[in-house]
Parts: sequence; structure tokens; C-alpha cells
Amino acid sequence: MDKKVVAVLFGGVSSEHDVSKLSAANIIAALDEEKYFILPIYITKDGRWFLYDGGRDNIKNLQWERFATPVVLSPDTSHKGLLRLVGDKFKVMHIDVAFPVLHGKNGEDGAVQGLLQLAGIPYVGSGVAASAICMDKAHTKALAIRLGIKQMAHMVFCKNQIETDIDAVAKAIRYKIGYPCFVKPANTGSSVGINQATNKKELVAALQDAIKYDNKAVVEKKALGRELECAVLGNDEPMASGVGEITYDTAFYDYEAKYTSKTSRNIIPADVSPHVVDEVRRQSLAVYAALGCRGLARADFFLVDGQVIFNEINTMPGFTNISMYAKLWRAEGMSYAELVDKLIELAL
Repeated sequence: MDKKVVAVLFGGVSSEHDVSKLSAANIIAALDEEKYFILPIYITKDGRWFLYDGGRDNIKNLQWERFATPVVLSPDTSHKGLLRLVGDKFKVMHIDVAFPVLHGKNGEDGAVQGLLQLAGIPYVGSGVAASAICMDKAHTKALAIRLGIKQMAHMVFCKNQIETDIDAVAKAIRYKIGYPCFVKPANTGSSVGINQATNKKELVAALQDAIKYDNKAVVEKKALGRELECAVLGNDEPMASGVGEITYDTAFYDYEAKYTSKTSRNIIPADVSPHVVDEVRRQSLAVYAALGCRGLARADFFLVDGQVIFNEINTMPGFTNISMYAKLWRAEGMSYAELVDKLIELAL
């Protein structure tokens, strides 16, 4: 059997660079070298691309600039792959399928997906439009409203509004949303730039922090309930996993709680009623289909007073040791290696 050439793209210029490295290390370890020829492609924080041919045991800590070769991805469909730069010459390296293990801006938002599409290279995950819409919390919420899916009360403000008259913005939030509330950049993941506000001073600081990361801020009423997650897998006929619950001992599930806290837990399956499980799975599939997702996604919900309330959907969820997506499928009897195989099959 001919091996498929799989390019694993990771790192990236977003604020989730380090999370991407952890995810990619796990995916590369799960790829069967009897089936695949693996091209690990690291994108630095300033946007340079490198390819490493050596051992992959410690890929997340490798000094790429010292031990790897510069490459570029050609948008020319006659190449269908990388241009490896050697001196003033280049060598074409064919790619059968790409796995863009990139979280956040310029990776999960349709940018890299567009480049791969121009190059004629199949890739894991959603296309350009779905990636862009799902990355933007404001757009996702607007479409979820059209589906009649319940969400927490929220408002969206552009950067110019906040910079021009932050007092007026804060006043509108106090009357329409109230405290406590969460302020989020519209286009980040891993809880980067998200802050809770319980008074005007905290709200103003949170708004100013959010627009450091994006041109829009989403302000949402705090959900006083439990946090549930569901994994979706597939293209035209996707399937939903069981439901998991996230618990933590911080004010909210922030970056530290997700990746460094030793007290945060994933509970699979979540201790909820069969009705709640069915509703979470139904809404996950509905949002996935309506937004045009493909390959994979993780849908996040709140459970408040017995009601399932949609939060957001992630088109390239984390694959770190503590990430929920792979764990949910493992609970369904699918190993990490089988999951990665399935994702590549769906991409092809």
C-alpha cells in the first residue's frame, strides 16, 4: 500500500501558538508511519514556515529555526505541495492531505484553509466559509438565533465604538446585560482575552483588553450553570458523541484552567438526564449542519436551570492531553489513532 503524504501544520501566528504545538505533538504521535509519510510543518510566531525531517519524539520543544529547512506552500495547483528552499533553488514536495492543527487567527478562521484550497490540497476540517463564521463568535451567535437555538443574552460592539465612547458602551451593557457578564474578543479561542466583569471598572478594563485581540467584542450575560461539550465527526452525515462536562475551581474556564490547572476535570459521560444528552446532541448536529462544518467540531453549551443553552462551536478543537474532543470519542470506543485515520479519510 502506498503511503499517503500527510502535512501537519502547527504553531502559527495566533495567541494559541503553544496550544497548537501540544495538539500537533499528539496527532503526529498517533499517525501510523506504516500508512503515512509525515511532513511536520512548523509556523513560527512571526509567520515563517519550517520542515523537519528528523525524529519527532520531542516535536513541541524542537528548536526549529536551527534544525529545520525553510519551506513555503505553493498556491499553484501544478505543485500540490511544498517548495523546499535549498540555497537559491527549490524542490517540490508533494502533499496528499494537510492536517492544519492551527488554533485561532490565521489558522482556524479560513485563512490557511483558503491557501490549501488554492493549492488543490485536501485538508482536515471545515472549509473557508464555515471556518471563518465559526471563528467569529458574533456571526455564530447571529446564525444560531436564526435556528431558534437558545443563547445567553449578549451584545456586540466594534472596536471604534469602544474607543470612541466607552462610557456609553458600558452604560448600554449595564442596562441590557447587567452584571456579572463576560467580555470576549469575537475571534479568539482557548479563552484568550476573555474576562469577567462584576462592575463598571472591571467592564471597562475587560473591553479594553478584548479589543487588543480583535476588532469586535462580544459581551454576554454570565451563565450560572454547568458547562457541557459534544464532539461532532463527519461530512454530509455527521455523528455526535456523548456529552462531557467541564469542572474547574476558578471564576471561569480561562486559559490557565484549561491548560495548567491540576483541579480542572473532564467528566465523561456528564451526569445529566437522557433528555439533556439528546438535546445537546441534537443542537450540536443542527449548528454543525447550518454553519456548513465538515470533518470535525466541538460544540459547547451551558446547562442553566435544566435548559440547554448554546455557547459556541470550534472547528479545530484542541488535541492536547487534556482536550475533550478525542476523549469524547474514546468513550465511544474510538482510539486516538482511529480518530486521526477517520479525519484524514474525511478530508480525502
